[in-house]
Amino acid sequence: MTLAEDNGPERGGDDLIAAEYVLGVLAADERQIASRRIDTETAFARLVDAWEARFAPMAAAYAAVEPPASVKAAIDRRLFASAATSAEPGSGLWASLAFWRGLAAAAIAALAIYIAVPYVNPPVPQPETRLVASLAADNSNVKYLAVYDAARHEVGLSLVSGERGSGKDFELWMIEGKNAPVSMGVIPAGQTARMTVTPAVQQKLAQGAVLAVSLEPTGGSPTGQPTGPVVAAGDLKGI
Repeated sequence: MTLAEDNGPERGGDDLIAAEYVLGVLAADERQIASRRIDTETAFARLVDAWEARFAPMAAAYAAVEPPASVKAAIDRRLFASAATSAEPGSGLWASLAFWRGLAAAAIAALAIYIAVPYVNPPVPQPETRLVASLAADNSNVKYLAVYDAARHEVGLSLVSGERGSGKDFELWMIEGKNAPVSMGVIPAGQTARMTVTPAVQQKLAQGAVLAVSLEPTGGSPTGQPTGPVVAAGDLKGI
């Protein structure tokens, strides 16, 4: 669920909007509004910067993807082979009209090759490796942002607002359809936390289960099921 879907700033305020903007889970129209606010509202722009810094360690864990080496080799062949054959003996290369025409034609051909490569050799589809959820609930000021990292088998949590109170803990649950909630453990105290996901839960999370947070006695639920109120919940969605 997004902040706009929950009807207004009373559900989390600008801090949650900024966080959802950075994660990329806002709807298209909401994202356009947020983008305009970044340009016109200094305070909101600072919130966005703060959330980008908070999520930076998660992004740093993923290496940049470069195009196949064959693309560069094809471009080199088109550009430099054409340049060598287009220049007339005894004339300056840079003054040669034929060279420039050949270079332009080669550049267009190289661009066509670059665009066509993914269709000739389409990449193998990869499973969704990161899912995000905005966790909130009616009549609760507890808001979490959750990122499930399938490659690392862990859930990263950022507390946007709310406190657990003395003698209480927040516990994270995975809910799949009408099945009973499955505990993922007590959420460590602090603004951010990382929780390891057991193999039994990993496959269900990858299919887009619901995450929920309940308020429990210190140490977590004594029954294996939520005993306190559910203070935040949300669907996991692909980025």
